[in-house]
Order: sequence, then C-alpha cells, then structure tokens
Amino acid sequence: MNRAPPLTQLQSTVEATAASPSPSTSPIRPTAEARSLLATAWLRIRRSKIALLSLGVVVAIVLFAILGPLLSAMSGNDPFTSNTSPEVLDDLQTPGLPLPGYMYPSASHWLGVEPGLGRDLFARLAYGGQVSLTIALLSTAVSVVLGTVIGAAAGYFGGKTDAIISRIMDLFLAFPHLLLVLSLTPILQSRLRDTPLGQGSFLPMASLVMILGFFGWAYLARIVRGQVLSLREREFVEAARSFGASHLSVLFRQIIPNVMGVVLVYATMLIPTNISAEAALSFLGVGVKDPTPSWGQMLNAAQSGNWYLSDPWFLAVPGAMLIVTVLAFNLLGDAVRDALDPKASRH
Repeated sequence: MNRAPPLTQLQSTVEATAASPSPSTSPIRPTAEARSLLATAWLRIRRSKIALLSLGVVVAIVLFAILGPLLSAMSGNDPFTSNTSPEVLDDLQTPGLPLPGYMYPSASHWLGVEPGLGRDLFARLAYGGQVSLTIALLSTAVSVVLGTVIGAAAGYFGGKTDAIISRIMDLFLAFPHLLLVLSLTPILQSRLRDTPLGQGSFLPMASLVMILGFFGWAYLARIVRGQVLSLREREFVEAARSFGASHLSVLFRQIIPNVMGVVLVYATMLIPTNISAEAALSFLGVGVKDPTPSWGQMLNAAQSGNWYLSDPWFLAVPGAMLIVTVLAFNLLGDAVRDALDPKASRH
C-alpha cells in the first residue's frame, strides 16, 4: 500500500512551486507543429525502409510503362514488327524457337525476342506495362468512385436507402467473381464492337475496365458505409446542417473527405488485385488479345504454343514483372494502411 508523503516533503513541494517563475515569465517552449493526415502518413512512410523500397519500385515500374515508346525507340525495336528469318528463328530442329543469340538479352534485343514471330520482347514488355497498368488504374478508379459514393449515401441517409443499398452490396459480394467476369466479358465486347470504344485495342481494354470496375465496388462501399454511420452524428455535420447546407453538400464536402484515408488504403490494395485479374483474364483468352501486348497476353502466348518448355525465358520475363509489380503494390498498400491508421503510435 502506498503511504502519503510526509508533511515536510509536501511543504518543500509547495515552496518550490511558489518559487518557480509564473507562466508569464517562464521561457516559451516551441509548440509541436500541426500536421495534416497526409503529411503524418508521409512522415511514417519515410521512416520505413520497406515502404520506401516498395514506393521506389512502383515509381520505377510506372515510369517504365510511361516511357515505353521512348525506351523501345532507343532499343531500335517496336512491339509489332515480326522477324521470322532463319538468322533469328530456328527453322530446322525446333521451328520458331529463337536462336541462342536472340533468345536471351543482347545489344540488339535487350530482352531477346519471342518465339514464333520474333518480336522484340523488351518492347512488348514496355507496351504491355502500359496496357496492364492502364486497365488496373482505370478499373480501380471506377470501383473507388462507385464504392465511395454509394457507401457514403447508404450510411448517411440510412433507413430504406441503407437497406436497399446494403442488399445490393450483399448480392454483388455473393457473386462468384471470376466466373461472372469470364462469362460477361465476351458479351460486353460484342456489344461494344460497333461503338467508338470498340475500335482496335480499345475494345478489350474498355470491356475489362467496365467489368472489373463495376464488380469491384461493393466491398469498399461496405467499409465506407460503416465509417459514415459514425461520422453522420458528429458535431461538424450537425453544424453544417444547422447552417442550411443541403444533403449533397454535407455528403460531398463534410462526409466523404473524412473517409478518404480508408478509400486511399483500399485503392492501393485494389490496384494489384486488378493487375492480377487482367493478367488472369488475358491468360485465359478473354482479355487483351494479340497483337496488343499485355503481361497477361504474353503469359498466354508462352503457354498456348508450349513455348515455356523450350524457351522458359519467354515465360519468366512477364511472370517476373507481374510478381514484382503486384508485390510492390501490396507492400505499398500495407505501408499506407499502417501510416493512415489513427491508432498507430505517433513518433
């Protein structure tokens, strides 16, 4: 049991307190600098080596895809020109297999050439990165916009609106996602064929963006709805209502900005999921098709002619690129989630 301090100790404490300078005469201590949520998150990311490494890899991959045409021009090749001459491809023992000087990286072909058609592998990888990342980013944007707006509306309005939207979310989450996408993608492509989106390589890209984006919003909507249910009773929302703000104004100016941390975390986690989904669909033959390059289409080409048996490098290049990209985005998503976690310890 703790004992009370002796009387002499209490007297000395009171005297020391009385002798100390008043707040007006004490030296001014520097106050802690106020930081926004994003500034605090960036500070935490900078302190994590894994987060910085994954961010650097993601930036490098995005720049590689953006600068794909320039890098291909520097290599002197493009992703569509075929070269089936006997100097490049074998026409005796294994017809179509690149000769040793063209199978692996060289000065003329930085990653070699693909079997069968002899197209430059580096150029197709760079252009394929543009296609794969574009599909993943656009479909993620569609899912994020739909999920944020629908989930915020369900949580804010409540009542019948919440009940109807919640049942729709349950219905979307109950669908077998992959089977549904596999069955609907060819149907949507046939419907888009006679529209401006169905011209050339835009057809598979537009169909994948619509399918992946439309069926990827429900989980985020459920998360946002849960956040909004607690936010709608906060003082700043009540203050906005008391000043006569409309429901749309409160929803888009007060509610949604306060759930953007959760939305940002979900978006960073959804991008690698959509990259993998595009690769899987292209690998199964319902996504991007030849001659348009994508990482999934390159994997499909490697297995369709059994080239991975005689030329494993052709399979390893896009496979390694997919693994590195998805891993980097996942690690970055974990870092963003930890950085934006309000329960995390502040340093």
